[in-house]
Amino acid sequence: MSVEKAGLRARLGGRQPVLRPSPLTMQVDYSVELGRDDETLEFPWTTHDGRLWYFDLKRDPEAVAQIEEAVRAEELRDFLLAANAPLSMLETAKCDIWSTTELNPEEEIFSAPWKFASYVDFLFSDPAARFSLEKHESFLKNLTALLKRVPEIPAAADFFLRRCFYQKKSFVEEGFYVTFYLFGYGQDEAKARKQWGIALNLVAAAITQLSVGNSSL
Repeated sequence: MSVEKAGLRARLGGRQPVLRPSPLTMQVDYSVELGRDDETLEFPWTTHDGRLWYFDLKRDPEAVAQIEEAVRAEELRDFLLAANAPLSMLETAKCDIWSTTELNPEEEIFSAPWKFASYVDFLFSDPAARFSLEKHESFLKNLTALLKRVPEIPAAADFFLRRCFYQKKSFVEEGFYVTFYLFGYGQDEAKARKQWGIALNLVAAAITQLSVGNSSL
């Protein structure tokens, strides 16, 4: 598990949350992006220049210390360790964090000028589940339903089901993965980060709850 920095922040900074009319609860949604021009992932991965690569936190959690963003943001570090914990049905592949004052009109419902944001790519630990569209959709449906029950918070979580190319020894097999975006909002960067951190903990708890209660995955 690691972070691919080159070009990612600029590309992902334009991603806007999918918001409903009013923030009565934490804003949560998921979408399926399996078109020819949609984002994909090669797993495991490395950058073309070989400077950055995937760290397997599921089997080597201490490698989190080599991830710059996790070192800078303890909240992200804790989330990565929770998502890759032995009892979790998931493991992570990439991540990044950033903050900005560039908000779109739909985000005005939060009445806050700052946004603290992150993304994490994750996939199922069970090799067979990685190739099941049904299991991915079921997981995202249950995860978003669970998150919609949390108290009102100035944050938005979006999950995108995408295509993943799993590298085998002698061939590539096409399956799926999920990109998870999280946005926290506040009157300044620190307050936005605080809301982001609270929301990140809620997502980690939801993943753990589903992992414990869903033996089929």
